Amino acid sequence: MPSGPPVAVEARCVRLLAKAENVAAIAPVIEPHTLSRASSELLIEVKAAAVNPSDVKAATGLMPYAVFPRTPGRDYAGIVVDGPADWIGREVFGSSGDLGVRRDGTHATHLAVEAEAVVDKPRSISWEEAAGIGVPFVTAMEGLRRAGMPKRGETVLVMGVNGKVGQAAVQIATWQGARAVGVVRKSETYEGHSTSPVEVVDASVTDVAKRVRELTSGEGADIVYNTVGDPYFQAAHKSLALRGRQILIAAVDRIVQFDILEFYRGQHTYVGIDTLGLSSIATGAVLRELAPGFASGHLKPFPIKASAVYPLEQARDAFVAVAGSSRDRVILRPR
Repeated sequence: MPSGPPVAVEARCVRLLAKAENVAAIAPVIEPHTLSRASSELLIEVKAAAVNPSDVKAATGLMPYAVFPRTPGRDYAGIVVDGPADWIGREVFGSSGDLGVRRDGTHATHLAVEAEAVVDKPRSISWEEAAGIGVPFVTAMEGLRRAGMPKRGETVLVMGVNGKVGQAAVQIATWQGARAVGVVRKSETYEGHSTSPVEVVDASVTDVAKRVRELTSGEGADIVYNTVGDPYFQAAHKSLALRGRQILIAAVDRIVQFDILEFYRGQHTYVGIDTLGLSSIATGAVLRELAPGFASGHLKPFPIKASAVYPLEQARDAFVAVAGSSRDRVILRPR
């Protein structure tokens, strides 16, 4: 249905005025901004917004394309307050590669975003849980889509399995009927949800590739989701089955040794994923593929601890918590 003229609201927004030299120097302020939507957009009252590691990196100048001043934030959940009549009042959530980096983002009381970018929020999921789905699940799903979705009976090896992307990858892989094996750097169990058991390999005491071969009757993993990068690159490479695929989303040191002979004789595929390159609309399309899994309960949002939820006025504390490698999903609650 057609809508009337856009409504203007006085929003309260977290603002990063300039690049910070380091995490300690991040100094967000709260500013009022008048927001209204374009004809193709919805105006959303934000109920919750996540803080991601990429938000911290963009604040400290590690993303040269990040603009200043801006409102940070890529993930959100909220209620549509202006747009076509059939959208008004709908509970939605979403994420983006450009929100909060190249343009104003979600750490605010209100957000204007393309209608094609938003996804209906399952009723069973809280605002904070919905806001926490975005970047980790989109990253995991985009990697698996690009590598070829795991099939029933395939083995997916997840390096850094207890990170949020690692947990999301396990959830999606087991939802699809694949077997998941996780790698950790110290003795610990898998902390996330899955629809089938997850074997965990402690890389500090076990030869990962050897153990993966043992678990797969010598075949190796069909997919290796490497959420850590170069520290696990060789173990991942040696764990791949014939025609196996390795997904890479991060790096500590950018240069690794690469055995070209093993690569082409193994007929391997390497897939690089950077969700910052996805628009809000492209990200929304990925989330819509995931939504049935959340509705059915095969996928579950990350638990949100009360201690990891901050008001907008404590945005700096939230950024510091994320920079400190907290495993909690950190959330801003605008009101």
